[in-house]
Order: sequence, then structure tokens, then C-alpha cells
Amino acid sequence: MSDGAAATAGTRASRRVLVTGASRGIGRATAVAFAAAGDRVAIHHGRSRAEAEETLALLAGSGHVIVAGDLSDADQARRIADDAVRGLGGLDVLVNNAAVGPSATNRHPLVGASYEAWQGAWRAMVDVDLIGTANLIFCVTRHLVEQGTGGAIVNVGSRGAFVGEPEHPAYAASKAGLHALGQSLAVDLAPHGIAVSTVAPGFVATERQSTRLAGAAGDAIREQSPFGRVATPEEVAAAILYLASSDAQWASGTILDLNGAPHRRS
Repeated sequence: MSDGAAATAGTRASRRVLVTGASRGIGRATAVAFAAAGDRVAIHHGRSRAEAEETLALLAGSGHVIVAGDLSDADQARRIADDAVRGLGGLDVLVNNAAVGPSATNRHPLVGASYEAWQGAWRAMVDVDLIGTANLIFCVTRHLVEQGTGGAIVNVGSRGAFVGEPEHPAYAASKAGLHALGQSLAVDLAPHGIAVSTVAPGFVATERQSTRLAGAAGDAIREQSPFGRVATPEEVAAAILYLASSDAQWASGTILDLNGAPHRRS
């Protein structure tokens, strides 16, 4: 970093940041990155208070808070926003990371899944990954507009929105909807000085993916990139930190593909 850049970073005002799904993985790495940059963070979790406490212990600085709530419940989504505003004294940045992700237990391929499994997966994923996120954006935006100081919203999408997820189509569809939502809101919120952008990572070495990345299956996944590896949570967090910065306002509406120059897209 140059001396000028270091000076700028050293004098930047501390921001108030809400990171959803921050108890582990990308969310935890993102909370750590914002705190290291001098920001105060509201760590959201759904049911994992102990893991949220672990994230809190990793954060530099002080003034961080933990907020809890089920994003699939509209009233709780509003409460998450209100609790973060109350705990931090306002909000400047929202990072929508919380999601119901693909797993062996929620597979629902069109041919092979029962009708009950199909309906259950769609409800669970859409309710959190798209509708819940949209509700939280609605509630947080009210605070941002009322403050009148601008801000940033960064959504965590997925490569699955580009290439599809045959065994988890509800996840891919929800994330594609989130990508489109971000682009729509970027236009709507620009007059208020609020930038909206999206990161679209593929495989990331998180706890949730550890089983899938083990053994021969993991080797095949790593071979999708000429770098021969998958992303780290910290790399995704670095992209989120940039998109949330004032330097990235002109990138509002973008969907940043974080996939390591893949030579295979599926």
C-alpha cells in the first residue's frame, strides 16, 4: 500500500455494517475483514449463537454486536434490521450472505425427487435466499434513506445462477433472482447515494463444503480452475469489502464473478 493509500485508510470514518449469516464461512470472514478495516459490525445468525460468539471474539476493535433472527419470517427480518440499527447507532453497509445452501439433505432434482421434497426445497430456499433477503433490504433501506448519507448493499449470489444447479434448482433460481434484484435496486437507489452490487462465488473452502471438497470429487472441483484450487472465504470477503467501499460506487449494479478463470463453467 502506498503512503497516500495508507493515510486514506487510516483516516476513513468507521462504518456500521450488518453481515447476515456471519457465524461462519464467508460471513465470518467478511465480518473479520470489515472489523480489521476499522468498522463496527452487527453479526447476524439464525440459530447458531455459539458460533456467532466465536466470530465476535475474532473481530478487531470494539462496539460490535450480535443480532439474531430467521430471515424466512418477515417480522423477524424487520427485527434484524432494527436491532442492528439500535446496536450500532445506524447502518451504512448491508452484506446479504445468509442462505440455505445446497446439501446432500436438500437435493431435489426434477426427476428423482418426491413432490414433497421438491416443494419443501423451493419453499426453504426461496423464503431465505430471495424473499427473506429482499425483505431485509427493504427494512435496511428505510434506515439508509432516512439517514441521508448513502451507503452500500452487497449481495452474495452464486455461480449456480449462471450455470444452473441440476440437483438444487431452487438454489440456482433463488440466486439468479437475487442477481436480478441487485441490478434493479442499483438503479432505484442510486439517487439516494446507495450502491448495490453482487458477488457470485463458486466453490469456496468453507465448513459447509468440506465434505464435498474431500477426495476425488474435490479434485474434480479444483480442476475446474486453472489455478487448481477453490476460493478461500477471505478472497470473497476482500471482494465484498471493495464493493462496499466508496471507491466502488461506480460499480453499482455489477455482478462480480469470483471463479478463478474457470475453463469449465459447470
